Amino acid sequence: MPRPQTAAAQYLDMYKLTVEKTRLQQELEYIDERRQQLCDRLTEINQAIDELDAKSTVLRQPAQPAARPQGMNFAPTANVYLPERTTQAAPDTYNTLMLDY
Repeated sequence: MPRPQTAAAQYLDMYKLTVEKTRLQQELEYIDERRQQLCDRLTEINQAIDELDAKSTVLRQPAQPAARPQGMNFAPTANVYLPERTTQAAPDTYNTLMLDY
């Protein structure tokens, strides 16, 4: 059953609408501030991406080889020397060695 239409009921409705209007305005202000923060962060991210792209472009360029002293080899070698077997058949027992890197 609806309320009777009185001046008090009209003022109550006006008060409710005013409170809702104030709440919505505050929410819009918050959303505007948050939007600005997000836009600023996107700008920072785009700048960082551009900087990293420029650095990666520089790193992709072939570097000039540095002068190395004669007779010195700084790179490790991958030579593996296997023990010699007297026969070509597989041995009866296998010895294993575990290496941790």
